[in-house]
Amino acid sequence: MTDLERLADQFQRAFEGDAWHGPSIREILHGVTAKQAASHPIVGAHSIWEVVLHIASWEKMFDDAIHGKPLLPWPSRAISKLDWPARPKPDASHWRKTQRELYAAAEKLRRSIASFDPRRLHEKLPGRDYDFAYAFPGIVQHTIYHAGQIAMLKKALQRSA
Repeated sequence: MTDLERLADQFQRAFEGDAWHGPSIREILHGVTAKQAASHPIVGAHSIWEVVLHIASWEKMFDDAIHGKPLLPWPSRAISKLDWPARPKPDASHWRKTQRELYAAAEKLRRSIASFDPRRLHEKLPGRDYDFAYAFPGIVQHTIYHAGQIAMLKKALQRSA
């Protein structure tokens, strides 16, 4: 297994399967309703839904960067809207759609990482001053960090029920 395949595997495990860090995002989100996902059980914290939208947005932006589209400047008004997208109406159909989009973006990015040309690892990520070798573990870390947040929010929901 190449290093890129290993990173793609770790990224995938954050979403499904046997993750070393604990439950995968799919496991954590299992049984979470739209109402629960939209609620704010911790004052001042994002909702589960907002975190899911954030993860999916960065997966899409990151995949676009792999394929040459520069990431928007940080910080900027333009990236702020993509960083934390607005949540749609909190109903079951929108919540299912949000989750489908999350998993689709994750799978697309996983494939892009696995098939990435290793000769490009030291190229700068478009729109950033760091290279892909630095960015790939970063997107895995970003996903796992937010998986932990979702797990904590879910526990807070269970305490408030």
